[in-house]
Amino acid sequence: MKAIGYQSPGAIDRADALVDIELPRPVATGRDLLVAVEAVSVNPVDTKVRRSAAPPEGEWKVLGWDAVGRVVATGEAVTGFAPGDAVFYAGSIARPGANSEFHLVDERIVGPKPATLSKAEAAALPLTALTAWEMLFDRLDVARPVPGAAKAILVVGGAGGVGSIAIQLLRALTDLTVIATASRPETRGWVRDLGAHHVVDHARPLAEQVAALGLGAPAFVFSTTETHRHLGEIVEFIAPQGRFGLIDDPASLDVLPFKRKAVSIHWELMFTRSLFETSDMDEQGRILAKVARLVDEGRIRTTATESLTPIDAANLKRAHAVLESGKARGKIVLEGF
Repeated sequence: MKAIGYQSPGAIDRADALVDIELPRPVATGRDLLVAVEAVSVNPVDTKVRRSAAPPEGEWKVLGWDAVGRVVATGEAVTGFAPGDAVFYAGSIARPGANSEFHLVDERIVGPKPATLSKAEAAALPLTALTAWEMLFDRLDVARPVPGAAKAILVVGGAGGVGSIAIQLLRALTDLTVIATASRPETRGWVRDLGAHHVVDHARPLAEQVAALGLGAPAFVFSTTETHRHLGEIVEFIAPQGRFGLIDDPASLDVLPFKRKAVSIHWELMFTRSLFETSDMDEQGRILAKVARLVDEGRIRTTATESLTPIDAANLKRAHAVLESGKARGKIVLEGF
């Protein structure tokens, strides 16, 4: 089968950073589905792994943790899907990725593809929707108020993949006032179009801008990027007893200043359930089914902003470069081998 991989980690501008290769077609056993991959998207995790993780000597590392496709075979223990089913999912970071014609994935982390979206449009959603959902409803527990705080949440990096779906989930499923950060005219317009009530500029001091909104101290802050730059100001403007969540990887994180306000800190990784095969691993399949319903009801929409064809090394290198530039808006998707 066709696939895209690498043998040496490093910068995207190397000739061998990502290469078109041929690999054996995998076989489904146990609870695995064998999926014929029809569309994928690229996430920051792809670029982080590509820069730092080497496969065993002589083998290939295949990336890709968002996929849409059709089930072509099932393991003997599968109960929820059958050949022919259209599915979408984010896979497991502990297994080969979906940048290949055929891919194995545990049925417990798979959902039915939204019927109203194209394959490419659906491929933009799984990883970011799972990340946002788990952070908002499992970690930050935004349905539980913070006493005395403004019923508001600030999303740092509102125009990125996770921020783009988080804004929509907040508007569809909560009554919180949504403040998003964005610094360019096109990204400010994007987050407003997605439903943000207010937009502040993360290139300028945040605390002053949040105070100027006149809402009071926000109960929640969800930082998707550049947490190290904004941490001191988040400490300043978040409400006492508020809840703070992040998903990026600052080199260090001094949480001591949060103690005075008794702020709880939540670090989300959507791969945790599949990585440790937790007892609630199948919750991710249920979340994706809920996301698909919200899409098909017209309550949220795809965050895809650019589509490339086909799925090959050249187009994946292009997508990685855009992500690493820090100027991505929404999601880049690729379709078809």
